[in-house]
Amino acid sequence: MKTIEAPIQKKEIRIPSNRLKHSFTILLLISIIWLSGWKVEFSITSLINGLPNMVDLLVELFPPDLSYINNVTQPMLETIRMAVLGTTFGAIISIPIALCSARNVAILPIISIPSRFLLNLVRTIPDLLLAAFFVAVFGIGALPGIFALTIFSVGIIAKLTYEAIENIDPGPLEAMTAVGANKIKWITYGVIPQVLSQFMSFVLYTFEVNVRAAAVLGLVGAGGIGLYYERTLGFFEYDKTSTIILFTLIVVLIIDYLSTKIRERLI
Repeated sequence: MKTIEAPIQKKEIRIPSNRLKHSFTILLLISIIWLSGWKVEFSITSLINGLPNMVDLLVELFPPDLSYINNVTQPMLETIRMAVLGTTFGAIISIPIALCSARNVAILPIISIPSRFLLNLVRTIPDLLLAAFFVAVFGIGALPGIFALTIFSVGIIAKLTYEAIENIDPGPLEAMTAVGANKIKWITYGVIPQVLSQFMSFVLYTFEVNVRAAAVLGLVGAGGIGLYYERTLGFFEYDKTSTIILFTLIVVLIIDYLSTKIRERLI
């Protein structure tokens, strides 16, 4: 007689639906936002009560004193020069740090780990704090701003560049290793050509950021247009402050547009 085996019943595994996942995610985000607001004592009532004061400030900002543009043209040019120098020096310093941070270039952990730790440390320090530190060392002027923007640029450019290096095509590198190329040729002809366009894009992006940052560094005495922000706000000359804001906005928009067009051609 043939024995009839009972069919094995498989346990059905229920996978949570996407709707449940989305609901849980939304609930988690709301909880985090509510907890953050509660811890910092955020009050919607205080915000609503302060709206009339905000409106009064906006009214005082307009109309802007356009004749004040002649007074801030040179400081604006100084701000742009600070951004150019800080970005350039930062880009130069970023190259060896990025190469030492990339694990496919610096294979030894004794090289890559300290380099990454240095970048994490640099990115932790705000640019305003860097500027305040250099102002205390060198005094008021553009030089502290340049040093602050240089270190700030290293944190951005080196981080983005070493990530780009780690994602390059390993084929050319393996071929050069097979024919006995040394490390310098390996980097010069295998690594740099693959990341050069991205590196230039990162430099242009950092320059955009530095123009905005340099406009604020003057608040701590690091030169540029920020000194005039502090001066006009301190004397409650809000019409002149609005002129500086509009002037800065126009300059930043022009730089962003030109930088975007250049990046589109590089990538």
